Amino acid sequence: MVQYDFLDASFGALADPTRRGILEQLGRGPASVSELAERFEMTLTGIKKHIGLLEDAGMVVTEKRGRVRYCRIGEHVFDREVAWMQGYRQMLEARMDRLGEFLERTEPER
Repeated sequence: MVQYDFLDASFGALADPTRRGILEQLGRGPASVSELAERFEMTLTGIKKHIGLLEDAGMVVTEKRGRVRYCRIGEHVFDREVAWMQGYRQMLEARMDRLGEFLERTEPER
């Protein structure tokens, strides 16, 4: 069986509106954990849990500079997910094409 563990992590991370908001915020540029906590009106502990899930999914990278931990969007975010969706879409389109061809062949003449 093909393993899609990365999809579980990705879609699980995206399932939460706060995490989607964090990604949107980081899409505008890097931010410190404290800035994100303030922006989302959360405790540091709470925001760190969200960031941890995003990190595990490969969507966010953190880096400590001095006493401050900064977050940024990871490189190649969603590349694997988009590739999976494109492959799935191609498969569905091929099935629909075959169905269309079948219906054309079996359509009674008028």
